[in-house]
Amino acid sequence: MNLAWQLASRFRRGKQKNGYISFISFSSTVGIGLGCFVLIVLLSVMNGFERELLNRILAVIPHGELYAVNSEGIENWKEEIARLEQDPRVESIEPYTKITGMLQHKGSLKAVEITGLDISRASHDRWRDQVTKAGWEQFTSGDDQILLGQGLMQKLSLSAGDRIGVLIPTATDNMAFKAPHLMHLTVAGSLNVGGEMDNYLAMMHLNTASKESGVTSGAQGLRFMLKDPYDAYDTMRSIGYDFSQAVYISYWMRTQGHLYNDIQLVRVVVMISLTLVIAVACFNIVSTLVMAVREKQGAIAILKTMGAGDSLIRRTFMIQGLINGVTGIVCGTVAAVFVAPNLSAIVTFIEKQTGITVLSGDIYFIDFLPSELQWQDVVITVSTAFVLCLLATWYPASRAVKVDPARALNG
Repeated sequence: MNLAWQLASRFRRGKQKNGYISFISFSSTVGIGLGCFVLIVLLSVMNGFERELLNRILAVIPHGELYAVNSEGIENWKEEIARLEQDPRVESIEPYTKITGMLQHKGSLKAVEITGLDISRASHDRWRDQVTKAGWEQFTSGDDQILLGQGLMQKLSLSAGDRIGVLIPTATDNMAFKAPHLMHLTVAGSLNVGGEMDNYLAMMHLNTASKESGVTSGAQGLRFMLKDPYDAYDTMRSIGYDFSQAVYISYWMRTQGHLYNDIQLVRVVVMISLTLVIAVACFNIVSTLVMAVREKQGAIAILKTMGAGDSLIRRTFMIQGLINGVTGIVCGTVAAVFVAPNLSAIVTFIEKQTGITVLSGDIYFIDFLPSELQWQDVVITVSTAFVLCLLATWYPASRAVKVDPARALNG
């Protein structure tokens, strides 16, 4: 192996005399390095989006829900919570009552989805980070307080302390028309979740929401936070089928799952496309080695007449090609490892310098480019690139083995 390394290094130094071969060799190294760099960085961005989805959206949106079929609500919901919290798959459970109505302020109307929650439960710490400290203190000061999405407050020009009205549809047993009920509330502060949810989301106290919507049991349904959010489908169906009363079953992938599916789709597309970029760069290694074998036929013939075996010749040219590939892999990976964790700060700096916004908070659920480097992505990228480089060297090395010494020396 030491002799193969020496021969490969000698052939690489001799290769520099041919400018065309040197250019193709350099382009293959750059292509492989660039492919590894971009692949690791983009996978880190996908990881960042997934992290923000869990930390922001699922801090407010529950992993799963059970809500009563009848209008009275969940019967004996305190006992049900105590029982279901023993399930090892469940992290926490909250009672809730949801109201869909029209928010009214100074002649303007806006559709709103209000969730009534019990603020005394500690699991609310998951979404309290989306509320300012002053807003939270005001919210806990009285039952008539409400938190509104930031986008909703901006569209209606609302601020903390404003009085608003909420028109709630009134259900009747005989399906007859009845005027909506008007509920008056005080805006405590804004709820900043991100994206379109800020344009319709609101939160209020559970007892007030249940009273105004006619839920006699005190809670319309139960919100579940699970230890594994990605197992919500199976977990919620298992819990719902065994529940003591008839309930509807919902889980976060029904309402916000399109965000997660989009992230996974982009991840797959990025992986496939950039792997193909690396594969194309590896074809340059094939071209470089094929031309190197043709140029070094005389040297190969001399080595064979001196007793060099086929394995030595094959290893020599495979090492020569792998040097290009490994150089590109190392350079691209090292650059990505330094850039990926700092990508958010880099993009923020570029936005300030150019005035261009990469992500708009009005459209996406975040207003910055997230990034989270995961070492398994680095390992997969490096392994894939190395295997492709190894495969690219096999054919030229096999051609070198088949060189006929007599014909090469006579030619």
